[in-house]
Amino acid sequence: MQTHSSSVVAVKATEALRELLDREYRNVEEYERDLERNAGALRRANPSHASLHKAMREVVDDVLGAADTIEDAKSRTREAIDRVVEAVETGKHRAAARAATTFEDGETFLTHDFSSTVLEAVEVAAAEGRHLTAYVTEARPRFLGRKTARRLAEMDRVDPHLLVDSAVGNLLDHCDRVVVGMTCIVDDTLYNRVGTFPLAATANVVGVPITVVGSESKIIESDFVFENEEREPAEVIREPVEGVEIENPAYDATPMDLVDEVVTDQDRFAP
Repeated sequence: MQTHSSSVVAVKATEALRELLDREYRNVEEYERDLERNAGALRRANPSHASLHKAMREVVDDVLGAADTIEDAKSRTREAIDRVVEAVETGKHRAAARAATTFEDGETFLTHDFSSTVLEAVEVAAAEGRHLTAYVTEARPRFLGRKTARRLAEMDRVDPHLLVDSAVGNLLDHCDRVVVGMTCIVDDTLYNRVGTFPLAATANVVGVPITVVGSESKIIESDFVFENEEREPAEVIREPVEGVEIENPAYDATPMDLVDEVVTDQDRFAP
């Protein structure tokens, strides 16, 4: 969960439910309780991931109260796991394919942190012959942007540049737009890696449009409450400073009215 995108976490968590298929149960009720308990534990492992929340809920909802025998319940679970995993994985690839069509030859864009969907979109666009210039923030304090820059450097027709987060104000006027991924969108708020909000606010002032890319499974309403994650202080400073409390939130909240366009596997729309 610390190094992979939320869609990867959702897939791994869903696949983990297969372990229940090898356990012995006395009756359907016992199996359903175990399924619900384990799905709940996986969901609570990262309450900030909407796609994880959706995946666990879908598997449980498809099984509870729908089977007369243990084998039938396990069969329904197996089918639900297969369907959810395929939906998350294909949704991610389709979102990337749709986003790839939005890149123009010669475009300069800025991206933040690490989004496997954004990277795939850039890779597809470059493979189709478009030449792109990419500015990548380091994404402090964890520096996952460096990983993004390395991946972009491996792509033909992509010219990557790495910069510290605080330098975006100096470079945004060189960019045609900002392209970022999403942890989730809840109602009128985009939750993404910390640093997204100040980037979006600065881009809004400079007049650079923002495109958000991700699968539809990351857009959620009603029964989901985003919970931020406070990460280890050592990521900010290795040795503690006496009398100083270290703050290290993993995500921040960006108002959707700062976003110009959202691209998913199912749609492309202005918020």
